[in-house]
Order: sequence, then structure tokens, then C-alpha cells
Amino acid sequence: MPFPPPSLDDRSFAHLRGELLERIAAYTPEWTDRHPGDPGVTLLELVAFLGEKLLYRFNQIPDATRTWLLGLLHVPLLPAQPARGLVAFTPVQRRNDGTPDGVVLPAATVVGAGSVRFETEQDVTALPVRVRAVAKIAAPAPADPDLVSAAEAGLDAHGLAEDEEPVFYRPVALADDPATGVPLDVPKAVDGTLWLAVTAGEAAEALRRKDSPLAGVELSIGVALDPQLPRMSAADPCPGAEHTGGGPPPQVQWQISTGSGDDRPRYRPVEVCADSTGGLRHDGVVRLRLPEDPGEAGIPVPAVPDAAGVGAFPPALDGDEEVLFWLRAFPVAGAPEIPALRWVGANAAEVVQAVTAQPEYLGTGTGMPGQCYALAHRPVQPDVPPVVVEVEENGVWRPWTRAESFAAAGPDDRHWTLDAEAGACAFGDTVRGRAPQIGERIRVLRYRYGGGEQGNLSARALAQLPGGEPATVANPLPTEGGTAAETLDRAMDRIPGEFRRHDRAVTASDYAELAALTPGGQVGRAECLPLFHPPSKALDAAGVVTVVVWPRQDPAHPDAPTPERGLLRRVCAHLDARRLITTELYVVPPEYRKVAVSVALAVKAGYSVDAVRHWVELVLRQYLSPLPPYGPEGAGWPLGRRVHGPELEAAALQVEGVEYLNGLDVAQQGEGGAWAVGTVELRPWEVVEPTAIAVIAGDTPLPVGEAPAPPAGTPGAPPPVPVPVPVVEEEC
Repeated sequence: MPFPPPSLDDRSFAHLRGELLERIAAYTPEWTDRHPGDPGVTLLELVAFLGEKLLYRFNQIPDATRTWLLGLLHVPLLPAQPARGLVAFTPVQRRNDGTPDGVVLPAATVVGAGSVRFETEQDVTALPVRVRAVAKIAAPAPADPDLVSAAEAGLDAHGLAEDEEPVFYRPVALADDPATGVPLDVPKAVDGTLWLAVTAGEAAEALRRKDSPLAGVELSIGVALDPQLPRMSAADPCPGAEHTGGGPPPQVQWQISTGSGDDRPRYRPVEVCADSTGGLRHDGVVRLRLPEDPGEAGIPVPAVPDAAGVGAFPPALDGDEEVLFWLRAFPVAGAPEIPALRWVGANAAEVVQAVTAQPEYLGTGTGMPGQCYALAHRPVQPDVPPVVVEVEENGVWRPWTRAESFAAAGPDDRHWTLDAEAGACAFGDTVRGRAPQIGERIRVLRYRYGGGEQGNLSARALAQLPGGEPATVANPLPTEGGTAAETLDRAMDRIPGEFRRHDRAVTASDYAELAALTPGGQVGRAECLPLFHPPSKALDAAGVVTVVVWPRQDPAHPDAPTPERGLLRRVCAHLDARRLITTELYVVPPEYRKVAVSVALAVKAGYSVDAVRHWVELVLRQYLSPLPPYGPEGAGWPLGRRVHGPELEAAALQVEGVEYLNGLDVAQQGEGGAWAVGTVELRPWEVVEPTAIAVIAGDTPLPVGEAPAPPAGTPGAPPPVPVPVPVVEEEC
């Protein structure tokens, strides 16, 4: 039942008027005319009217009081979250002799789009090179005689050993523009290897000299994975196997080509200076150290042209651009395969919608408990890099430790707390946490501020370098993850759950609720499956917790919304900090079962047949939808709940204008694409994907999976296909 708000004084106008009239006999007994027309009664009614208005205001809790209560309960408003993405730089700087040169761009370089500013998170040396990703994708054996002869010639030049077996492939290159191309399906590569051709156009010869800008520098390669996970079982545990007893994290070996020898290509390992992709497991940047002598990197050229692309030779590359050298990446033994990629580029850096503030002087201590000081900018992004606050004690600046609360602090603990949304830091009350004493100065050395929905930009929107660096910049993919700050009403609604969970994930409801509250997550729905192990589909895996996540919206798949890898990663990081250390946590996308429905109905007189058909179809799609506020109970179709025909009949009969149903068939799609009619039983981790829903006004439902033909002459009917027919003219 709803909890009624407390009423401090519930007297109405009638109560106040009656009470005032009753007091007349006690105070002025000579007043006997108490009819409504009496002037004195009119004055009392005016007082009662004003009193009712005052009581109404008295019963309202103003927003200022509610905000004070939130502070008293130590439940701050969630700050705006920054958007994140990848950018690629192109140098425009040249040496005196016209040779292209590299441009050093340190971390925290500002890039912008109008008034929205981002900062880079890594140092980048923008080099005059491009990177093209290629994979040897499996293909059927050739059937054409000429192609068979070419393949046999290549195998003869390679010298096939007894333990080797030929596998055929076709080289597939990743498109430069991820918006127009398709992801590079590296898991289908016959060698499981990602090949990167490093090209330089007309400057290739100059870049091979010993004074080349490529000598010994770091090449930053940006990687963006295919946003869709191919299946639920492909998700990794959070945050990786190293924390769950499953062995070391995924590893990738990087090599650079050095030329050819003994009719075989030669490669040597290349140093990985930094890898924010976790071994090509998520979007990020890989920084590789190039050789000190550019001549050490070469192109493997076979002695016999027929051997090109055979075995360990690089795949063929379309275009006239000359290749400087090849890089290749492949998983080490026992590591997962490299996932599909949607973009790979050189001179890349990760960017975040935040700006680094200059050091600030906050004030001077007073010795009083609960001191609070405001920063110059808000909202504050507290984690990367961490906010550094120092207090001057006896002439020495001493850093204090940021804590989530003062609950565990002692009288001498130098702790402080941060309200990120308000941009304010607070100190202890001398009982829990030390307070800055009189005359002790306080300063903040560094922090980042920014965030908001305005940071969610489209591709190519980030094109400004306010610092005037000799380079250009662009983001090949949209930036995402930016959200607005939490409102006061949402924070008040969050308080009961915060007191129940204590910011810890223990029960199944804790995991689901915390996943839905992921900052910047845009989570539309989250369900927890205890003891479910996604890779093996086991339902009794001890210590395993799986959280299924749906996005708030998915325009590309409205009937089967699927979260992207970035959303799964944010939810995973949010839950991983709050789970029990003994829990193996998985955050996975939903797994759908395709379901079709066919309905035959009778329409009441006076109702439009097309309108009723449309509304019945809409009601059925909403009833089977996995996202709130739809579904049988307004929370989306439950996991594992069967799809039963009579249940859908009850939903269809609620549409006004439906007289009765002549039939309703439900079917699921089998492996061969055929539809099996009958009640659809779902496994505990499955949910419904409504595909074909056919509604007709008739006696018999259409075959399941078949769409009804649009009425002739309606806007939805396809126009007739014109067939040109020549007219033969008679000759006189």
C-alpha cells in the first residue's frame, strides 16, 4: 500500500470556521446573531480561509528542506557523467626539407566541438602514417580451373609439409569509415590473426631513412570493437579472469615484419608500452614501440610471386599506397580469440568530456567541526585523476585522504569527503575525522570537471584543437556515456534502496537495482540470475551471479533491444566495486527466442477494420516487449516465462472494437527457419523477440510468419512494377 505523507495539521476551512464559531459563546456570550450574513461571521470566515492557506503551506516540505535531509542522510546527488570516445590525429608539420614530421601531443590535450571540450587521456605522437586492418577470412575452396591452378602454384611455392593442411581464405580489409563499412570478423580468420598494414603514401621513402620520425617512437593504434556481442556466452567475467580464479587476463602477442629470408617471412616481437584495451577485449588504445632503426622494419616479399599471401606472408592489400611494414596481433596460447572490430586507426587517443582545473586556494581552517569549502568548478569527476587536497600544517603542505564517509574515521584521521555534483569538499567533526585548525590553509592541486548529455556527439564532430597544435583531429565514432546530473526527485526515490542495500550487492535484487542505477549507463532493465553460468549455461554454478542488461532504447533493434559493449562494461565496473569478493560476476546481453503470432478476429459494427487490426498488433507487440513499461506486469516480458496462446487472446480482447477472436496461433522459429505452432517454452535465461505478428479480420488465422496483404489502393500497398513494352509502328 502507498505510504501517505504525514500531515502536520489536517484542519480544513470548515473545521476552522466551526471552531471559531464555537469560541464565540466562551468569549462574547452577548453575540447571538451568528448567521452567515453577519459582518462578524464574515470576518471569522476570512480568518478561517487565511488559516487554511497557512496550514497548506505548513504541510509542504520545501525543496531546500529536502536537500538538507539528503545531506543529513549522506546521500548526495549523482553528478553528471562525462561522455567518452576515441579521436585520431593527423600531423601537418613538416621539416625544412619538406619531409613530414611527427607531432607530440601530451595527455590532457584539449579537443573541442563548439563549447563542449574533451581532454585526451594518453600521450600521442601523431606520425605521418595510416593503418589499415586486414584479416584472412575463411572462404570455400575455389572451383574455377584458373583459380585452382593459382592455388596449387602457391602451395607448390610454399612447400606444403606433411603436417600442414591448406585452408582457403579471402583478404578482407576494414573500411576507413565505420559508419559505412561492416565490422571486420576476425574470429573467422583462418589464422586467428589481425594484420595491420602501416602505409605512408608518397612519404614512404623518406620515412625509411635513419632520421625518420618513426625511429624509436610509440605508434598509438586505436581499436573499437563491434558494439554487439555475438552471444551471451561470449561475455567475460567482471573485471577479468585474474580476479575470479580463472587464470591470467587475455593476452595478445604483437609482432612487426622485418623482411624475408629463406623464402619465409620474418617477424619479431614489438614492445607494448601501454594497452588500455585489455588485450583487445574492449575499446581503447595500444601503444607500440617502433624499432630504433627504421630499416629493421621491412615488407615480407616471397622469392616466388605465386607464394604471396600463402602461409605467414601478409594478405594482399588493395590500392596503390605503399606499405612500410606490417604489424600482426594474435592471441597467445589459451587466450580468447580477437573479437570483431569496427574501427582501427593510427595516432589515436581516448578522450573524456572533462577539463583539468588549475590549482586552487580553498580557504583557511577555522577549527570548527564540519567545515565545507566549494571548488571553483562543478561537477567534479573524482576518479581519474584523483582529486588531491592538501592542508598546510606547521608550514608543511600535507595531503589528506579522500573517503566516502567519516563513519570509520578516528579523531586524528586526515580524511575529507567530496560532493561531486555540488563541487564541494567537507572535513570531519573532530570526533570522526580531523578538522583543519585555525590558520591552516587548504588547497586543491588538481581535479577534473565536466560532463553532461551535451557530450554525446556524432562522428567527426570533434574537430577543434584550441591549443593551435600543428595537427588536425577527428572522432571516427560517436562519443557516448554522457548523462545529466540526478534530479532531487530521483534522489529522494533512491533513498529507501540506498538504506536497504548500503551500496553493496548481496541479494539478487541488489544486483538488479544497482545495475539500473549505473551512472551514465542508460539501462532500461536489469535482471539477476543467481547461480547461472553463461559460458556453460549451467543453472547451479556456485558463487556465480549473472546480470542481464537491456538498453533504454535501441533504434536498430526495437523488438530485441541489445546493449552495446560499452554499456555492459560500465555496468560491469559499477557492480564489480560492490560485489562480494567471492562472487564471480557476469554482465551479459539478453538472449532472444523468435516468436510469431497470427490472429483472426471479428470487428464490431461501426469500427474501422484497419484501425482495430493496427491496435491489436500494437497491443500484442507491447505485451511481448522486453522493456518497461510494457509486458504483462509493466516490467517487460519476464525471463523464462512461456508464451501461451490464451494469455495473448486475453490481451487482444482488451482492444475496443474487437467483438471476438476466431483464432490465435503462436509459433517459435526453429533452426531451419520453419515455424513450429504451439505454446513456446522459454529457458530460464531467454526472453521473447516478437517478429511477425499478423492480424486479419476473418475466420481463419494466416499461416504463422506470413504478413497480411495491404488493402488495394492504400498508401502501404507497393506500386505496380512498370514493364516497358515497345509499340511497333505500321509502315505505309
